[in-house]
Amino acid sequence: MLIETLTVGPMMANCYLVAGSGSPEAVVIDPGGDARDIMDAVRRLGLKVVLIVDTHGHVDHIAANNEVKAETGAPLAVHRLEAPMLTQPSLNLSSWGGVSLSGPPADRLVEDGEELRAGTLIIKVAHTPGHTPGGISLIVSEDKANPACGPSACEGPVIFSGDTLFAGSVGRTDFPGGSFTDLIAGIRDKLLVFEDDTEVYPGHGPSTTIGEERETNPFLV
Repeated sequence: MLIETLTVGPMMANCYLVAGSGSPEAVVIDPGGDARDIMDAVRRLGLKVVLIVDTHGHVDHIAANNEVKAETGAPLAVHRLEAPMLTQPSLNLSSWGGVSLSGPPADRLVEDGEELRAGTLIIKVAHTPGHTPGGISLIVSEDKANPACGPSACEGPVIFSGDTLFAGSVGRTDFPGGSFTDLIAGIRDKLLVFEDDTEVYPGHGPSTTIGEERETNPFLV
């Protein structure tokens, strides 16, 4: 599995380009700004973007939706509870900073447990609310039928946790619609069920593992 991490926008959010082993078809997760840098990386890696997914609707995770969607023609997916945030500046928090971002509406509204496909990738939606009502984490693995999969090439799954779980911390819950109780419940019920060596790629900051967070995260121990 190819995972390219780009730090984008003034809030230094993580945007991820993910593709299956031996496949150019890719998903863009959280294009939160710097669309030119995102598309330069797509071209440099020889990828074809077939899906865009927002883990939630805050401006620092959706700011480049319009440009990336226009350049790639890929459909945009988000949890149904986040859909209004994509187009309404007062909900995506952009108006708080005087930007007033209104991006394109989602092409696909997803629910907990739903599976998306991007080439040989299987992307399972885990509804992990708390930072926002419709926040999701993405559990990404490779289709074992992929002929490029070998003993190590198709390891997984890996988790893209948005602003739910960070290395050593968890997402803020003081924005509209936030809930600390829901956030912690979602992490425990949907993410900590994975093996200790499962890699976690959060919406900000460095990657981590489920085991590291289970053992050392002060919000979870």
